[in-house]
Amino acid sequence: MTLLIIGALASACSSPKPPAAPAPAPASPPQTLWGDMKPIVSVKELMQYMIDPASDYIFDSVSTVIQPNGRVVDKAPKTDADWEKLRIGAVTLLEGIYLLKVPRPFTPPGDENNSVGPDATELSPAQILAKVQKDPVEWNARIEALRNVGLQVLEIVKKKNTSELWDASENLDVACEQCHASYWYPKEDAEFYRVLDKRLTDFSRSSSAGARSKPPAGSSPGVGR
Repeated sequence: MTLLIIGALASACSSPKPPAAPAPAPASPPQTLWGDMKPIVSVKELMQYMIDPASDYIFDSVSTVIQPNGRVVDKAPKTDADWEKLRIGAVTLLEGIYLLKVPRPFTPPGDENNSVGPDATELSPAQILAKVQKDPVEWNARIEALRNVGLQVLEIVKKKNTSELWDASENLDVACEQCHASYWYPKEDAEFYRVLDKRLTDFSRSSSAGARSKPPAGSSPGVGR
C-alpha cells in the first residue's frame, strides 16, 4: 500500500509532456513579384514612339553644320539642361530596349510592311518572327548592342565628355542599321543599292538632258533663228 501511495504521488507531481509540435506546412511556391509583362504595342510602334525618339536625343546632341555663307556651327551640350536631355535619352534607350525581349507582334494588325510585290524590300511580320525564332541568340545580341550604347552615353553624361559623344552617336547608328538590315530590310543588299544608284544616275541624266532641250520661257521654237 505504501509503495502504491508513493507511486501515485510521484506520478501526480511530475509535469506532463508537452504535446508534439505540428508538422510544418509545405512551403508554397514563390510568387512572381511584378507579374507577367503584357505588351500593349507592336515592335514597330515601340520603335516609332519610344526607341527612335530616345535615340534622337543622342543623334542630335552633337553636330557640325556648314551654313551657306561658309560659317561652321558646332553643336554640343553646354548647359545642365542639355546634359539632362541626353540623360533622358540614354536611360529611355537602355531600359526601353529590353522591352523587345517581351514577346509582342512585330507590326500592328494588318500592317505587312513593304513585303508585297516584285519591288518589295522588307520582310513580312511572319518572316521576321520565323527569323527570330530560328536564332534567338542573334535577336538578344542585337538588343544588348543597343543597350550598351545607352550605358555608354550614361557614362559620358556623368563625365560631361563632349568629344566621346561622336563615338557614341556612331555606335548607335551602326547598331540600329545592323539590326534593321538583319530583320527589317535584308533585301536591301549591295546589289539593291547598285541598281538603285544606276536608276538615280539615269534619272539625273535624263532630267539634265530635258532641261537643256527645253526652250527659254517666253520664246517659241523656231522663232528668231
